[in-house]
Amino acid sequence: MLRFLFLAVLGTTATVAHAQTAETSRCAVWQRELSFAASVERHDEKAFAEHIESDAVFAANTARPQRGRAAIVKQWKSLLEGKSVRVRWYPAWVVQAGDPSVVLSSGPALLENLAPNANPRYTLIAFSTVWHRGSDGVWRVMFDGGDEGRAATAQDVANFETGRRAQCSPDLVSLATLDREPAAQH
Repeated sequence: MLRFLFLAVLGTTATVAHAQTAETSRCAVWQRELSFAASVERHDEKAFAEHIESDAVFAANTARPQRGRAAIVKQWKSLLEGKSVRVRWYPAWVVQAGDPSVVLSSGPALLENLAPNANPRYTLIAFSTVWHRGSDGVWRVMFDGGDEGRAATAQDVANFETGRRAQCSPDLVSLATLDREPAAQH
């Protein structure tokens, strides 16, 4: 009986430890995603590049993906400069599967065309990013992709603005939506 209780406690402890590790990884990626987005908002090419694996693939869900950090930074040059188009994004969901070194983040991105008569002015995109924790313990983007987006209404832009959260929460459910309805809270 004592052995059974010991094994039950040991199993419960392992389950709790795994859940805490997963939560820690998800929240670390949440913060890393915000840091990645901030590097673009600051026009910091070096910081942007440091968030990307050397052999990463961007536009991974398209016929013309960019492969490798140098190619990705080159492709993002105009977004990093922020002179004609501005992009902002944040995670809305972060999930981890069985491998503790791989985490998926996804959420909304808002592109703003800075041309005086731009139409549409704003485009709302849904992105997904696969993060990998390297042997140095740093999370870097391995794969990134998104949809083609759609013209954003004033309400979409307002929802985007109010949906950003600076802190990871246990449920990782965002207030942001890609539709016009508020997200359901779990």
